[in-house]
Amino acid sequence: MEYLQETVLAFFWLVYLFESYLSWRQKKIYETSKEVPKELSSVIDNNTFEKARKYALDKSVFGFWNGLYSQIEGSLILQFGGYAYLWMLSGDVIAYCFGFDSSYEIAQSCMFATLGQLFGIVTEMPWSLYSTFVLEERHGFNKMSLGFYFKDLVKKTLLSQILSLPIISIIVYIIQAGGEYFYIYAWATVFLISMILLHVYPEFIAPLFDKYETLPDGELREKIEELAASLDYPLKKLYVVDGSKRSAHSNAYMYGFYKNKRIVLFDTLLEDYTPVGRSEQAGNEAKGDSTEGSNEDSADKKDRKIGCNTEEVVAVLGHELGHWKFSHMLKNLAIVQVKIFISFFFFGKLMNNHGIFTSFGFTDQQPILIRLIIVFSFIFSPFNEVEEFLMHILSRKFEFQADEFAIDLGKRENLKTALLKLHKDNLSFPIADWMYSARHFSHPPLLERLRAMDQYKIKDE
Repeated sequence: MEYLQETVLAFFWLVYLFESYLSWRQKKIYETSKEVPKELSSVIDNNTFEKARKYALDKSVFGFWNGLYSQIEGSLILQFGGYAYLWMLSGDVIAYCFGFDSSYEIAQSCMFATLGQLFGIVTEMPWSLYSTFVLEERHGFNKMSLGFYFKDLVKKTLLSQILSLPIISIIVYIIQAGGEYFYIYAWATVFLISMILLHVYPEFIAPLFDKYETLPDGELREKIEELAASLDYPLKKLYVVDGSKRSAHSNAYMYGFYKNKRIVLFDTLLEDYTPVGRSEQAGNEAKGDSTEGSNEDSADKKDRKIGCNTEEVVAVLGHELGHWKFSHMLKNLAIVQVKIFISFFFFGKLMNNHGIFTSFGFTDQQPILIRLIIVFSFIFSPFNEVEEFLMHILSRKFEFQADEFAIDLGKRENLKTALLKLHKDNLSFPIADWMYSARHFSHPPLLERLRAMDQYKIKDE
């Protein structure tokens, strides 16, 4: 185990260099692809294509420097015993503030997690601010004021602490007291917490950050309810969320258990929708006074229509209902739970190998939380990379299946139009390097999806 830390560092740099090579390949696509692909020439104009290209290039350059910084920071933390130092500092803090000694491992673990999160917030904040108020602002997506940003950050930080610290305490206690079969109890606890959060988050936590309103009566609501009823989807509530106060990007999702399902639509997804926050007044409340730099293309942004019409939104939901019909969410949940169970099992085989943790600077104390971090984040890292790649393959297969389901519902053309509009509204670049997309994309590239939809034959044909 003498060179274990160095081996982990070498692996991380190997992965980083490979990722950088893939990003370089994709950046070359952005730099050289200056003409709209023939398949899209009738629906994407040159101006929109060029805007998407520049947006992708800016994100690529930002991603390179942010990734390089993160890689160097992580390497320095590992090389110079950052985790051991933070653990020692956590012990000093609880001793000074509460009079606790090193025997209070759970309290020290919570302090370690708190200090670690604060360190991450501080070091990541310049990058986050640049991404939000320079990069996203430049391309017309940011809708937040600086005050709104920091208010959001404080709420997220407090909520993270409220949720994570009890979970850390419970898991550490279970491993300490669970005996030989602790991994069963630890997995069962994580599973139970996951099920609770799947229900609690959209009902009670998400509304702390965004405003949810019932979709008003009208043609769109009628068609969505009609589609859900035709598929025996137990739709109970239909919401619109004011995503436009934070970003111009659009989305939609479903959640809920058994016969208590909900559908949430972002207001940015809906064409001509104004009640929640798409109006100029609502935009001004979230954004505050605009800067002179944002006036570029302002007339274009004002006149440009975004979102999907009723039939296109219904087609998008037909795709999402395909995920439900094929139990894609349940399959993903099952895979994640199997992975967690196996991870806890093998952690049990490694947790008493003191040489592993000594290699990372923990010679005197080898606390449970530190063992979890080292094993799950570092020792398992090669398996995590493979697992992520395989999950992307499975996710893309699920996306094709959901597209086919929507086509069987008669939504082929509306789904294609909706995807094109969403790509235009989000300035998503439609061309991808095959190696980059295979490694990074959980959804198939646009052109690949459109071609697959054109080739698919409806079952009744």
